[in-house]
This record gives sequence, structure tokens and C-alpha cells, in this order.
Amino acid sequence: MQKLHSILLTLALSALLGNTVKAQTKQPALIDRELLFGDPETSGAQLSPDGRFMSFIKPYKGTRNVWVKGVAEPFSAAKPLTADLARPVRNYFWSQDSKYVLYVQDKGGDENFNLYAVDPAVAPAAGADVPTARDLTGLKGVRVQLYHVPKSDPNTLYIGLNDRDKAWHDLYKLNLATGEKTLLRQNKDRLASWSFDWNDQLRMASRSNPDGSNELLVVDGDKFTPVYRTTIDEQSYVAGFHKDNKRVYLVTNGGNARDRAELVLFDPSTKKEALLDADPLKRVDFGGLMLSEVTHEPVAVTYIDDRMRRVWKDKAYEADFKTIQAKVPGADLNPVSSTKDERRWLIAASSATMPGTVYLFDRQTKALTKQYDLRPKLNTTDLADMKVVRYKSSDGLEIPAYLTLPKGVAAKNLPVIILPHGGPWARDVYGFNTLHQFLANRGYAVLSPNFRASTGYGKKFLEAGNGEWGQKMQDDLTWGVKYLVAQGIADPKKVGIMGGSYGGYATLAGVAFTPDLYAAGVAIVAPSSLPTLLNAIPPYWEAQRKQLYARMADPSTEAGKAQLLRQSPLTSADKIKTPLMVVQGANDPRVNKAEADQIVVALRDRNYPVQYICAPDEGHGFARPVNNMAMYAASEKFLAQQLGGRYQESMPPAVAQRLKEITVDPKTIVLAGKADQPLVK
Repeated sequence: MQKLHSILLTLALSALLGNTVKAQTKQPALIDRELLFGDPETSGAQLSPDGRFMSFIKPYKGTRNVWVKGVAEPFSAAKPLTADLARPVRNYFWSQDSKYVLYVQDKGGDENFNLYAVDPAVAPAAGADVPTARDLTGLKGVRVQLYHVPKSDPNTLYIGLNDRDKAWHDLYKLNLATGEKTLLRQNKDRLASWSFDWNDQLRMASRSNPDGSNELLVVDGDKFTPVYRTTIDEQSYVAGFHKDNKRVYLVTNGGNARDRAELVLFDPSTKKEALLDADPLKRVDFGGLMLSEVTHEPVAVTYIDDRMRRVWKDKAYEADFKTIQAKVPGADLNPVSSTKDERRWLIAASSATMPGTVYLFDRQTKALTKQYDLRPKLNTTDLADMKVVRYKSSDGLEIPAYLTLPKGVAAKNLPVIILPHGGPWARDVYGFNTLHQFLANRGYAVLSPNFRASTGYGKKFLEAGNGEWGQKMQDDLTWGVKYLVAQGIADPKKVGIMGGSYGGYATLAGVAFTPDLYAAGVAIVAPSSLPTLLNAIPPYWEAQRKQLYARMADPSTEAGKAQLLRQSPLTSADKIKTPLMVVQGANDPRVNKAEADQIVVALRDRNYPVQYICAPDEGHGFARPVNNMAMYAASEKFLAQQLGGRYQESMPPAVAQRLKEITVDPKTIVLAGKADQPLVK
């Protein structure tokens, strides 16, 4: 009897374990697109400097706008402050006296931003839901730049306007109450930025020279004195003033002795510099400096490695963050806003499987109070973790990359999406990545390589990408595919590539230059011809022109022209045999619509099928959620058809209608003359 009981118990345990294994290997349910690409319920919270109010972004009549409430009030008591129904409000800030909320807005993604002000204390006009927003700049075809928000004169902003010269911004003083603009400096000296000291005095500027080098200048009245210079392959910038208001914190990789950027204390009067911080692990560039607005002392420095590393300079802040970290273990903590006295902070906590939770922390009482989750309806147990992998490229260069594997399936013989970042002078980082989660949930392994030319890994790594568009930079992606195949993760017949901006170029280059490697491609705001790309860069990118030529090729030379043509996917469009989807914003000032049109026409004219989506109300990437959801609904179905992943068939009627409206029949495209025209993010 005892033996029979033992057998029955063993069978029961086996069944239980079998069910457990099944549960562990079962794929999560499809995550609804709206939970990933729809509007967050609440985001972008900020504290007013006086600590009385909290503002945040929340949909108003279907479009993201600014809302405001008392700090102690529940979110249900908040009132809308802006009511732009054409385009989401994405960037805003408070004036130093907490009197105004200021935000920038363009038209349909054209990136010609105007600056608006709204007073939360003003009652809405009769029949209106929000106070009237004043357009403080009121200019068409002009891009406003914000330089400084002074504490000593909270009714003032220092801004740049390129109304006189589209390539260069003149310096203005803007009166927030009246909107009056006072010209302080005409920019006839190729000045790219200005630096103000702790007393809000204009002290320094940076100049972009015609040869591509940059100079740091001391400003003394109308006199500019050069004190620091970096070459076309180097970078330096002022991160803030020392508390003595004489020396500056300078981030630089200047000089042959430096590969990675470092933080130095620089004295403009003597031109002497003292090293303050460099990566102790000697892996990455200096990341960022956090200065106290109260004490003017450094609080912390950061390094963006596989994950963010923070080195504390202020022990009191370090102790506070340890208190917070103990309550949200495993998350990366980022301070996003504070009161003027720095007593209360909003802290965002996030990770690869945590979209973001925002807390209010009181440094005096040590109370940590949860405010909101960025996407509360998203089931985080369905999300997949992100890990770092490294592999060797064609010439032996080690490429760091982020890999997300789908949950609930063995990491073997999977369909794969290579997801190169934009820029290309940028980088991918660890954290919650909407596309990684979306694609992994559909069953794909997702790889985002920090290919050569990515920033953050030192000058040598960045310069290894000079002249290598479509060549070794592309090899870094190709060898990523080979790595996944060698590891047994990838099904070599089911590899796709998808990306935006430079990532879109890499997608087109992948299907044009390695036509047997990829089984599907989704190219979003993608340059197809490098000569036309460089011919159409926005005029306010003039400061970067020489550097673009150095990093790509110089179109003013015959050799440069030939190289750019050779590296253009459009030149090899006849080799494309991969199913392709092209996505474009009609108002894109960086990668013009002609870039998408010409590659679509090239495929159409050889009777090769291509899907084309073009939104008339978008620019360099889609901002409106309905456009995003339409695009991703189409792309996930397209990828599923080509690679076999899962996809969500259903979509809201508004999204289905929008998809019809922005889907373009390639037969209807007419190119405007010869294609000699756009750059990237």
C-alpha cells in the first residue's frame, strides 16, 4: 500500500512538474498594440519650481497635452492646460517663478518650432476648456532654440532665432509677459551655442569653423577670445560653471592622448585643465554631470555602459538614492524634476521589463510616494528581458549589442529582427524598448547592435565608421546575424531588418548590398541616395556640414561623389529581392519624402512589389499615435507574412481607416524632376 501511494505521489508530482514546464514554455498572449504604441495614460511629470504644482502629459480629446494639479491633489483633480488637437505636445517646462508653463510646437513634423506660454492661474475664456496659449515667437519657417532660463530674471528667456539667416541663430532676449524680443547678438561668426554662468551672465560661446574644427570662446562685450579648440574628429562642450564662477566643467575628448571623453575643470583665463573624472573601467565616454542648483557643487556623474553607472560626489544624495533603490530594486533611477530648493524630487524608475514608474521623494522626511505608472495596463510579466552580447565583426572589431529573446520559447532557430539605431552617431542603451518588447512578443529575437560610428565608446570606435556607410558599418550588422546563427538562435532563412533614419538606411543597404541575407525589410524615414541626402540637409545644420563630409564622404570631390553613389542603396536597387516596406513622413526636413519616393519608384519600375506608407501630417518619425499604430499594424502583418511571427489581426476602426489613408499605391508616385536631393537624425 505504501509503495502504491509512493507511485501515485510520483505520478502526481510528474504531472504537476509537466504542467509547470508547459506554463513556463508557453508564449505570453499577444500584447495589444495600443498598450505599447498608444498614448501613455500619464507621462512627463514636472514639479513647479515653487513646489506648489505638478504638471504632466495626458491625452486631451485624443491628443497628448499638458495638465496641471496641486502637488497634494489626486490626479483626478488635474485640469488640462493646453488643447492642441492636431499634434501632441511633447516638450514643455516651467518658468523659474512658476508663473508660466512653456512648450514648443511645430507644424506637422516640419521641426520649425515656435515657443508658447500659458498661465495656469488664468481662467479659460467662456466656452473654452483651457487658458489661452500665447505664441511668443509667432514666426513661420523659423526654428526657435532655447539657450538659457535665468533665475535672476524669471520673466526672461534667452533664445535663438534663424529668421535672418536660416543657417545660424541670432541671440535674443525674450520677455515672457509681453512676448517682446530684443536682439542681443547677430550671429555672423558661426556660433553654435552660448554658455551662461551662475549669475545668468553670458560668458562663453562655441564656434564651428569652416574646416570642421570647433572653438570655445570667452565672450567679453563684443569681443570673442578663443581659449580651447577641438579638431573635426573631436568634441568638447561646457557642462556648467564651477561654483567660483570662473572655471568651467568641460567634457572633452580633445588631444591625441585621449580616446574616451573625460570631465575636466578648465580655467579660461589660464587655459589650464585638471582631470576630474574619466571612466574608471576605461570602457566608455564620460556620460553626464549633475550639478546642484542650490550649492553649485557636483552631485553625481554618470557613465552609459552596458547599463548606466552613477558615481556619487554628494554623500547626502547618495544616501537618499540608496534609500529609494532599496524600495525599487533592480530599476535604474533617474531624477526628472525638482523644486527650486531641491527638497522634493520626481524620480523615474525603469528597467528593460519596467516601462516606468514615477515617485515623489521628499529629501527632508525621506518619504517616497508613488505617483503613477507610465503604462499601468501593460502586464510586465509578459515582457522579455534584455541582455548584452558581444561579437566580432568582419575585421575583428568587437561590437556590443542588446539582445531580447521572446519569452516562453526555446532560444533556438528563431525568426530574427535586426534593429539598427538612428543617427548613426548615437547609440542604443539598456532599458525599456517598445520595439524590442513588441517584436519579442510576436516571437522574434531582436538584436540592436552598437555598430562602429556609435557614440559613447571613444573616438577610435566612432572614427572606425568614417567613410563606412554600407560597408564595414553594414558588416557590423551582417556579422550580428552570423553570430546569432552560430549560436543556434537564428533561423538563417527568417532574418528581417527594420529601422528608422540611419537605421532605415541600414535596412535599405542590407537588402541592396546583402540581398541573400534578409527575408524582410521595414525602412522608416530612410535615406536611399546619399548624394541627394546631403544636398537637402536643413540649412540650420550648416555647423555640422563639414563633419558630415568627413564622416561620410565629400560630395564636392569626384572621389567623394563616386563613393556616395556606390554606398547608396538606390544605386543597387536592381539587386533587391527582399520583400520591402517603406515608411515616410511627408514633412520630414531631414530625410525628404523624395528619398522614399525614389526607392519605391525604382522597385516599381522593375515590377518588384513594395509596400509604401506615407503620412501627410508627420516628419522625421511618427508622433501621432494613430499613425504609429497604423504603421506597426501594417509592419507586423508584413513581417509575419515573410518571417512567420505572430501578429494581431484586429485594430480599432480609426486605426484601420488611417492605415487606408496613409497607404500609398506605388503606381501613383511621380518623381519631381531628377532625383538630386536628403540627413539623418
